[in-house]
Amino acid sequence: MSLSKGGHMSKRKTARVRRTFTPQFKKDALGLVNGGRSVTEVARDLGIARSLLQRWKEQMEGRGGEPGSGKPTTGTDAEDVRALRQKLRDVTEERDILKKALAYFADDQK
Repeated sequence: MSLSKGGHMSKRKTARVRRTFTPQFKKDALGLVNGGRSVTEVARDLGIARSLLQRWKEQMEGRGGEPGSGKPTTGTDAEDVRALRQKLRDVTEERDILKKALAYFADDQK
């Protein structure tokens, strides 16, 4: 923080930088997943969001072409429903983990 002319503290907002990944990085990351490691483990080790790696995996499996190609996902309604159900399971699991962590740290504060 820095002092402005009036002697008050001012907060500077930092711009968020959008990270971009090369197609080779995406293929290598998916290679780790296809080699038997979990999506969560690979994402954590690479410092990327689990949902991002999951999206690359879905794109590579034929629901949208090459990862990062910018092509919209296409598929039948049944495939869309299946993908949405899987996404719901993933998000529900993440939420439950966060709830448990919140309860753990709330108890730890007492």
